[in-house]
Amino acid sequence: MPRYNTHFHLSIEDMDLIETALRQASTEAQGAVDPRAAHDLLGRLHNQKIFYRPEDGVYISG
Repeated sequence: MPRYNTHFHLSIEDMDLIETALRQASTEAQGAVDPRAAHDLLGRLHNQKIFYRPEDGVYISG
């Protein structure tokens, strides 16, 4: 029996494209995508990101 692939190799551009498509699909009024499900998926994608900060020196954002 086949198993699910648990390891995906996506680039930053791929993730950006997925997030943009989900945001656009959730705001359209066609009803093809459940806005709550799209929002939950966007939240799970956001929680899996790794945000890097420099270890040395002072961090200045923006």
